[in-house]
This record gives sequence, structure tokens and C-alpha cells, in this order.
Amino acid sequence: MTVVGPFGLSVRDQALEADVQTGLSAVEAGLLDATKSEVPFITEAAQHLVRAGGKRFRPLLVMLAAQFGDPHAPGVVPSAVVVELTHLATLYHDDVMDEADVRRGVPSANTRWGNSVAVLTGDFLFARASHTLADLGPEAVRIQAEAFERLVTGQILETAGPRDGRDPVEHYLDVLAGKTGSLVAVSCRFGAMMSGADERVVDVLTQYGERLGVAFQLADDVLDIASDAHESGKSPGTDLREGIPTLPVLHLRAAAEAHGRPEDLELVALLDGDLSDDERHAEALRRLREHPALEQARRDSVRYAEEARAMLAPLPDCFAKAALEELCDAVVHRAG
Repeated sequence: MTVVGPFGLSVRDQALEADVQTGLSAVEAGLLDATKSEVPFITEAAQHLVRAGGKRFRPLLVMLAAQFGDPHAPGVVPSAVVVELTHLATLYHDDVMDEADVRRGVPSANTRWGNSVAVLTGDFLFARASHTLADLGPEAVRIQAEAFERLVTGQILETAGPRDGRDPVEHYLDVLAGKTGSLVAVSCRFGAMMSGADERVVDVLTQYGERLGVAFQLADDVLDIASDAHESGKSPGTDLREGIPTLPVLHLRAAAEAHGRPEDLELVALLDGDLSDDERHAEALRRLREHPALEQARRDSVRYAEEARAMLAPLPDCFAKAALEELCDAVVHRAG
């Protein structure tokens, strides 16, 4: 049994391990190649997050999904490069929106070069992803375009907030299905599709990816509050400081509205205040870490991961299926 990929995923088969490791190495080379420009400054900015590392969660899913067909098919690695480039591009834009200082343990691009360069670098990565995608055929282009539309729609809905009368938690889960679930689903879909897997298998893995993506983001919500910067690779409480209503905060607000406990109302008032003050921000983090809303959000992450695992039931038993099942645990245990 060998540990490979993000989250310490264990691979129990040498052939699978070799395929995954070889594929991820090829993706890494493809990312560096796709982010090169004739302008050295653009190369530096575009490779800033590539070289900072990261989990390569989406490329790993491409590689595992490809095991249900021909994992060496020519479209597998380029499709993994496409989904990771798209993900990286969104991180540049997210950091501008969130005014983040740190990403993957290094200064964010907007901190280093300013917002304009960060946004334009994200656009550059989207362009390079599209260039690679064009070689994969019109169906791949359509799938990626639909996923990207969902991703952007999710981001807009998060910014706009729930409409009057809509449950904020339900709204937020819909946001995450678009913002995160869509691209994770495409990662699984591309891996299976590019490998020539049966259409039924492609559908199963796509649905698995959507649920796993939501579980992944919910675990990130918990990490934003529960972890330190070393564990998460970004400043703890970034979403909190920017007033982004992540799931633990939404659960807190629901509890305060339903029960009116003084300590809950006080914490809501603290969150509604000025969290640019470091002392107030630290106090809000401390109190949220002790609040049952954080554990409730953890349970929601586990629920989505279990739904993802259940989606895999129709697939034949194999080492790749076992690895996908293990990912369901690994994703949520980051926030454990």
C-alpha cells in the first residue's frame, strides 16, 4: 500500500499507483508548459500558484476516473490540465474578491502584484485552458462551458445572497454545487469520458464528483475556522473577515434566530461588526471554534461525502473504486 496524491490517499495496487503517479507527473509538466508566456513577467505571475503546489485534487480524480476505461488514452492528461488550470484561474479571482493575503502558504498574487495583475493572470489561465480544451473536441468544450457557467452563476448567487424567503442554508448549498461541485464533477466526467468508459459509468462518476465537490468545500468552510494557516495554506478566518456566509456561520445564525440564546446573539453581533480589527477577529474565531455550529457543519460535510460514496455502488469493485471511496473519508477528515 502506497500513499499517493492529496490527503495521503493510499493506493493498494502497484499498477494503479504507477498510472496515477505517471499521470499526475504529466499533468504537472503540462501545467508548467501551459503557463509559459513569451513575456517573462506573465510566466512568473501565471506559475505563481502552480509552483506553490496544491493538492491537485481535480487531476487526481481525472486519473482515477480514467481507470474505468483506458487510462493511457491521449485525452486524459490534457483534460486534467484543463480542469486544474480552470481551478487555478478561479483562485486568482477569488483572492481579489476576498482580499486574501496568503494562498497555498505563499503571498497571494493580488498581495504581490496588485488586483489588476491578479485578475488578468486569472484570465490568462482561462485562455490557456480553452486552448488546450479545443484539442479535445466540441463535446468537451460544451461540457466545460456548461460547468464554467454553473461555477460563475454560483459565485454570483453567493455575492447576491438568498432571495427573500429562501432558506440561507439551502441557498448556500446550491451555491457550492455550482462554485465547487461543477468543476469536480467535470474532473470525474472528463477522466471517464476521455478514457472511453461506458456512458453509464461516466454518469455515475459525474454524480459522485458533484457530491464530493460539495463535501470538499464544506470541509474547507470548517478548516477556515478550525485550522491554523499552516494546515490550510491561507490565513484562518479569511471568509469570516470578509463577511462571506460559510456554513458554520449560517448554522449559528439559524440557531440564534430559532432559540435566541444570549451567547448566540452576542456572537452574531460580533460577526456583524468590524472584523478588520485583529482582536475582534480572533475573538470571533475562538468563539466559533467552540460553538456547536462548527460540528454541525462537519456533519453536513460527512453527509455529502457519504452520498458521494453511495453513488459509486453500481461500479464494479476494483482498486480505483476503492480509492474513490477512500477519498470520501479523506476529504472530510481534513476538517476533523
